[in-house]
Amino acid sequence: MTKTLDSTSLAVTAARAAADKKAADTVVLDMAEHLGITDYFVIASGTNDRQVRTIAEEIEVQIKRAGGAGPLRVEGLADATWVLLDYGEVVVHVFLEATRRYYDLERLWSYAGRLDWDGPVRRAEAAKA
Repeated sequence: MTKTLDSTSLAVTAARAAADKKAADTVVLDMAEHLGITDYFVIASGTNDRQVRTIAEEIEVQIKRAGGAGPLRVEGLADATWVLLDYGEVVVHVFLEATRRYYDLERLWSYAGRLDWDGPVRRAEAAKA
């Protein structure tokens, strides 16, 4: 029997995977009320193209490990300035920092709510490190 992840679990898993690879400023925007095609945007960034690829790859690995399916589509791996992982109900954007500043999706979707993906347990783990 194959496990499936609901959209919130999928978004949290993606955000935590990005954080595990030291992604900067990982946010999860609640898009359910604003877009009819997806529930969440996960946005993260890396400092160089190698880190951007590593973050995107780790997200895929951890989602599969958690019982989710692979992405429906992956774009941007070749130049790794903006990698998009489309899981349908969750769209993950992994940016190179300069590219993220240029497109500024958080400002574009500033009215969208944010999901507290790292909660108290995650903050406690980070404090120990």
